[in-house]
Amino acid sequence: MDTDGKGLLARARVATRLPAQDLDRARRFYAERLGLRPVDERPGGLLYRCEAAEFVLFRSTGASPGTFTQMAFEVDDVEAVVSELKRRGVVFEEVDVDGFRTRDGIAEIDGNYPSKGARGERGAWFRDSEGNVLGIGEPVV
Repeated sequence: MDTDGKGLLARARVATRLPAQDLDRARRFYAERLGLRPVDERPGGLLYRCEAAEFVLFRSTGASPGTFTQMAFEVDDVEAVVSELKRRGVVFEEVDVDGFRTRDGIAEIDGNYPSKGARGERGAWFRDSEGNVLGIGEPVV
């Protein structure tokens, strides 16, 4: 622990890493479907920045199992974002399990973290070209 009582990583920036078996295909998907372009690149990696966070797509021989959300974007209007991404060809997951169901790709989720000042969240999920599960969330106040 540091002298201010916080752990060494409490002040760190967090950067997500997502595997891509085909980096060129992933670059096209993120540009054409999500409207994102890398701000920097190196052999085998593409760096993206969104507001106060960044993520990297990296060339990998491995792949995500696609069984969980690997990264999520928090937005102000989930319906507008989902609508625009659908227009661009993104296919959203439809989920219908006990206590959790999407309608038109969007789920109403009870509860949220108290520090967010929200009572719930609206969320949607899709897979990128590499099988990574990405989420879109909007806190409900």
